[in-house]
Amino acid sequence: MSSTNWISSKMDEYIVINTGPLIALERMRGLDIPPKLPYQFIAPEEVKEELDAGARKGYGIIAPAWLSFHRLGHQPPLIEVSSLGKGEAAVIALALEKNIERVCIDEWKGRRAALMAGRKVLGALGILGRAKSLGLVSALRPFINRAISCGIRYDQELIRQVLHAAGED
Repeated sequence: MSSTNWISSKMDEYIVINTGPLIALERMRGLDIPPKLPYQFIAPEEVKEELDAGARKGYGIIAPAWLSFHRLGHQPPLIEVSSLGKGEAAVIALALEKNIERVCIDEWKGRRAALMAGRKVLGALGILGRAKSLGLVSALRPFINRAISCGIRYDQELIRQVLHAAGED
């Protein structure tokens, strides 16, 4: 299947998601939200490997039915993998390979690299914000509070901005 015709609908309806946002959504009890959004989420096989490794170490099993995994046609350059991490590099590579404009990455280095690669970036909080704007969730604060209580760290200014944009100041 060629990278230009693998999807029959508009490419911008797809998001390539990384491990971090999946873990964050699971800990926030928000894994049921992405399939309600007007996007289809995909991830490279490297993300599945990271999730499976976490499950083997005793972390929760994260295997949402709404997420499909894809093998990369070409592996990202080693320098990119070493500076970003296997998952982030593979997410960006898959987005470029499949011409998908949006990626979901929480880690700062990965976000910067994706932006430099011309991708639009959102994270777990962006997914929740989109859900709130569509009326799919009534409030973001409970999700953010659960994330914080589980040890997920977000910049306080980012939290303030997200809550402000959602009308929850």
